[in-house]
Amino acid sequence: MNRRRIGRTGLVVSEICLGTMTFGSVCDEPLSRRILDCAHDAGIDFFDTAEIYPVPPEAAYVHRSEEILGRWMADKPRDSLFVATKFCGPAHAWFVPPVREGRTTIDRHHIRKAVEGSLRRLQTDYIDLYQTHWPDHDLPYELTLGALDELVEEGKVRYVGCSNENSWGLMKSLAVSRELGLARYESIQNNFSLVQRRFLDELAEVCRREQISLLPYSPLGGGVLTGKYDVDPWPEGARFTQYLRTGGERQKAMARRFVNEKSVAAAREAGELARALNISTAALALAWSKQHDFVASTIIGATTVEQLQDSLPAADLKLDADAVKKLDDINQKYLYPLG
Repeated sequence: MNRRRIGRTGLVVSEICLGTMTFGSVCDEPLSRRILDCAHDAGIDFFDTAEIYPVPPEAAYVHRSEEILGRWMADKPRDSLFVATKFCGPAHAWFVPPVREGRTTIDRHHIRKAVEGSLRRLQTDYIDLYQTHWPDHDLPYELTLGALDELVEEGKVRYVGCSNENSWGLMKSLAVSRELGLARYESIQNNFSLVQRRFLDELAEVCRREQISLLPYSPLGGGVLTGKYDVDPWPEGARFTQYLRTGGERQKAMARRFVNEKSVAAAREAGELARALNISTAALALAWSKQHDFVASTIIGATTVEQLQDSLPAADLKLDADAVKKLDDINQKYLYPLG
């Protein structure tokens, strides 16, 4: 497993990161541990979680992903693993209104409460990468960054990053950190895949010029690139099937944004290319993601050991120029122009 540095940090991690979003709900603890073992045996040493995981959200499940990861880590040398987690403010549940209506409130009080909870559940005395789950553009950045800087000074957190941020917010945060001498965001965790390339518009340039690393999530486009939504009706039990059936308006809008005629058509052609290359579509998508110079580690999820094993060949896979051009042509044809 090749390794890359995150931003300007001392974190040099595996190019593939295991995400734990389904641990504790879709995946019970024994299955979660088998997936973790398989990833670790394959050379993955970077694991991403969040205080509000797992998803789908239920009040009884909140925090379970951190708890499962913490128990799994307990008998392993802590310095051999890199752990990233995220905090979201006072809501402490997935689509609770305070998270999504500009009232996230990631201030010192809530950051302190969140980090102590994560440290306890993860059974560790420090977090390698502590990330804002969503930005709070109504709160002065110096309040959030000042609180995070305190955690770095105290040794509870090694480095900090952000997630679901836009280019204005990322540059604003960097300006505040530089002006006040505070710890800066070294990474950004955003949606990035063959069928979701908006990161390339502006954020990629920010990352390159400011030496910030992208940690892409949903490299399979929320499952679209697996081809499972290329059926009518959509499969029972799939995330976006559930969102359309029982989700709120935001979840329904997300399902329609990810799964539509154009994205499904693009995924179909990407699948044809993967078969021609004699690899899985998952491996193709992951290889495409990790070949970008601003990407440090691509986050993959799995609900079975077999799903994880389907993705692992991407670790040693490098796409040639012809394959990359064909993928660009598919994107140009169905989705939106590049650059």
